[in-house]
Amino acid sequence: MTKKSEGTLVDGLEDREGGVARRSPWPWWRSPWLYGLGALVVFNLIYALPRYLSFDPVLSRTRIDPGFALHYPVVVAHVVAGNVALVTVFVQLLPWVRRHRPGLHRISGRVYVFAGALPASLLSLVLLPYSTAPMGKLGLATMAVLWIATSLAGLRAARQRRYVDHRRWMVYSFALAMGTSWGRVISQFAIPGNGIDVAVFFDISSWMGWVVSLVAAYLWLERTTPRRRVPAGR
Repeated sequence: MTKKSEGTLVDGLEDREGGVARRSPWPWWRSPWLYGLGALVVFNLIYALPRYLSFDPVLSRTRIDPGFALHYPVVVAHVVAGNVALVTVFVQLLPWVRRHRPGLHRISGRVYVFAGALPASLLSLVLLPYSTAPMGKLGLATMAVLWIATSLAGLRAARQRRYVDHRRWMVYSFALAMGTSWGRVISQFAIPGNGIDVAVFFDISSWMGWVVSLVAAYLWLERTTPRRRVPAGR
């Protein structure tokens, strides 16, 4: 068996786990979800990040607890890490980067995990006791734990060269990374004038954003994941 026949390329990465039947790659410029993700990243960089980089607690959208001296610095660190995660998600999902710049793909992946996903999710767990939304706490805690688990599973799969599994776990991780952002967009544009109590709507959006993202990720993976060839006679 030749080196080339040991596996095929899956999104620019060699799959050594066996034969994989690839579908024809869909041109990235014909992927509307990529434009939506880009708009979401820009929205966060323009709308959410500057108010926290001012280091003025008055501008915080999170109510600061005076009994927790480090509350505001932790909020700022969480927001910064979250934005790092979103920017690197966008880089990771660009097909051109995966296929032609594997080195950049690996570096941005490590930045995503260690400077984005892990610190953002861990800091969110630190902040949860000070949240003013009782139901939202459970939703955000569940999302944070799943974000940690999927990110570490994706990193482990990549190190073991199980690239199909790596792709699946990281898509779920990316979906969770966008969960709170969708919730923020919903809260920002849907609450005014809708007659729903703000606290109740926040609780709903704390679940809705990441659950919808995970369902969408699952459906997309089912449609695009390469199917393994089954040898004749089995």
